[in-house]
Amino acid sequence: MNVNDPTPPQLIRRDAFKGIGGMLATGALHQLFGSHIQAEGHRANPPGTPGFPNFAPKAKRVIYLFQAGGPSQIDLFDYKPLLKNWDGRDLPQSVMGDVKFTGMVNGQAHFPVVAPRWRLGQHGKSGAWVSELFPEFAKVVDDVCFIKSMTTTQVDHDGAITYLQTGHQIAGRPSMGAWAAYGLGSVCDDLPAFVVLRTNKGGSFLIDRHWGAGFLPSRYQGIPVGGAGQEPVQYLGNPKGFTSELRSQTIADIAKFNRQHEQRVGDPEISTRIAQFEMAARMQMSVPDLADFSDEPQHVLDLYGDDVRQPGSYAHNALMARRLAERGVRFVQVFQGGWDQHSNLPKQIEEYASYTDRANAALILDLKQRGMLDDTLVIWGGEFGRTVFCQGKLTKTNFGREHHHLGFTMWMAGAGIKPGYTHGATDEWSFHATENPVPVHDLNATVLHLLGINHKHLTYRFQGRDFRLTDLAGNVVKEILA
Repeated sequence: MNVNDPTPPQLIRRDAFKGIGGMLATGALHQLFGSHIQAEGHRANPPGTPGFPNFAPKAKRVIYLFQAGGPSQIDLFDYKPLLKNWDGRDLPQSVMGDVKFTGMVNGQAHFPVVAPRWRLGQHGKSGAWVSELFPEFAKVVDDVCFIKSMTTTQVDHDGAITYLQTGHQIAGRPSMGAWAAYGLGSVCDDLPAFVVLRTNKGGSFLIDRHWGAGFLPSRYQGIPVGGAGQEPVQYLGNPKGFTSELRSQTIADIAKFNRQHEQRVGDPEISTRIAQFEMAARMQMSVPDLADFSDEPQHVLDLYGDDVRQPGSYAHNALMARRLAERGVRFVQVFQGGWDQHSNLPKQIEEYASYTDRANAALILDLKQRGMLDDTLVIWGGEFGRTVFCQGKLTKTNFGREHHHLGFTMWMAGAGIKPGYTHGATDEWSFHATENPVPVHDLNATVLHLLGINHKHLTYRFQGRDFRLTDLAGNVVKEILA
């Protein structure tokens, strides 16, 4: 809603189609109608904000592999030999201090250290530490930059995911992908600038506002694509028994009323609706081709593994992310859950590491062999890590780990990132980030920097204040830049 619009909010809500989702629901237009709307002066995708990029970008696009739940840095990347000697013994109080965790460990009398049950080894020329749980990813570590000193202020899932995605723990602000689309616009006109791919395995904690536009115009929010047992984009096709001609005439009439209403009240969301009509028309042509992997060479499909042909799988979405990036989509975010392992961690971490490992490596190799890794930024990580101590009862075959926000690992690869480099470190317990801590705002400032954006300059005035992704903080992590 435009805060300067005198129209009562209830009228705007009544007249609107609830943002982009509604546009897709009513957007089965044929190409001729899309051309008609374009002739009226409405562009399907936004051109970006004047003045951006601020300088020559290293990255033309971003693929963000978000691992919801909090992958355990201790078991995957953060090698700490001391832990073997302390396995099963209580973490010293001098290490834990007065750190507050979630209520799930309230009343727990003992906090025994749990050393990794899987071997961590050094790989590549860089000697990066990677668990045997990630055998395929271990082969590409020389293309990767590890950040082992990530920190966040949030210890609960929703607040931590919201904080990482939007720069604030309270809902209502634009996500990183929405900010990128707002600042830079789109280079293609038949796909959204910001696309979201959710897997059908391990989904949890993830809701629409994690890829929403907040107070930005809704045309910048992420558009979910794909999923098992459904068309690539829901409601994009014509309803059964409803001809394209009838649908086009219906939408043409709606568009006519929308233009009249736009002239009367000046609400920018009406322009967004009209633009989304054309986007839906163009997507009717582009999405079927996007989702059809028959044009992929067999060696590429083999690279991603057997799951690549299963819509909604992590491997399928990783290849979809590359295809979207190849077609000019500015920001692609793959959301994978399943990493919230408070109990039964041994079984679950093996399951999800196996499920994602090959696709992570394949995406890097695929981008590299196409020459796209040079200008595509790939990010992997969750909202926080896991504790060195056991949550609940520790046995020889089973244990869990609590949320940990004071030091965890993420990795980045591609455009403008220093390959084969490890930045920052935690203490010998993998508890505190002691060397070059990287807060969330610093990470987000660095991503925008690689896109050619000064994070302090990309702002949007809302309710009398200029907001930005990095709130009132953020410094570019220059050490990880190539």
